[in-house]
Amino acid sequence: MPGLSGTFRNQITCSLSAAKFATVAAPIVLVFVSAMPSRAQSQNQSTAATAPAFEYEVASVKPNKSGGNVIMRTADDGLTVTNFPLQRIIQTAFGIPEYLISGAPEWINSENYDIDAKMGAATADALKKLSIEDRRLARQRMLQALLVDRFKLTFRRDSKELPVYWLASAKNGYKLHEAKPGDTYANGIPVPAGRSGVGMMMLNGGDRTQTLTAQAVPIANLERSLAVSLGRPVLDKTALAGLYDFTLTYALDPGQLQGLSGGAPSTPTPNGQPPLSAPDPAAPNILAAVQEQLGLKLESGKGPVEIIVIDRVERPSGN
Repeated sequence: MPGLSGTFRNQITCSLSAAKFATVAAPIVLVFVSAMPSRAQSQNQSTAATAPAFEYEVASVKPNKSGGNVIMRTADDGLTVTNFPLQRIIQTAFGIPEYLISGAPEWINSENYDIDAKMGAATADALKKLSIEDRRLARQRMLQALLVDRFKLTFRRDSKELPVYWLASAKNGYKLHEAKPGDTYANGIPVPAGRSGVGMMMLNGGDRTQTLTAQAVPIANLERSLAVSLGRPVLDKTALAGLYDFTLTYALDPGQLQGLSGGAPSTPTPNGQPPLSAPDPAAPNILAAVQEQLGLKLESGKGPVEIIVIDRVERPSGN
């Protein structure tokens, strides 16, 4: 497993935000979620850009034709990817959904890969000292570097006018709870490695109703989560600059389920019970929930959205 080259620093200047998640029954702790950059995120990117360069020391990349489970795991000293389509690896590296990536050849959707990447001890120690947001950005840049080195990825950033939702304050003002400085959240979101709930989000529920719980997060994190559920970028018009606690519970409709799973809504069960993919009549849809529970509103419109244009990507050769 050879070391990565130093060409990455000359080809990547900044990174976007994190990885797309799917609807599951078990809770998911979201240290990072997907969406487009906001003002708060841009500030975090600037901070991370001043951090030392983080790169994997060694990496093994192999095709996977097993048709088995798709798994991605991060460890303190590395990253393991099993049976991931290259398209999804690229999405993870830039923290954006598929519709914000253009120019890629069709084969990246059908060819899957295993990746085992390790960083040196000094890099792992330095990574631990970063804030959650900077650590997330650093890990994205490390994966971008690996793609540049092993898949000869070259890309550029462009702006495109796309359908978006604008997040704004509702008529009677927002209902978010501003986080208290120094709050350690004794009853915080449980996460690995003994971290507190500060800066964390948890998605909990099944395929009918979802509950998103957040502790001390910027409004950009909410926008990223909403963008994933809505399948459309969410841009900020709130001017909310603090850190916030909130809980958002909403029903998923069949259209959202189809977008997340890639399949059609399910049919009724033989015993006459409604299918799991039917909306929960006791819960509001996501647009109503945002207004009722958070005092915010989502306005449909168009806006400038950054996209990634892939100019070149090759199949890897050897390890």
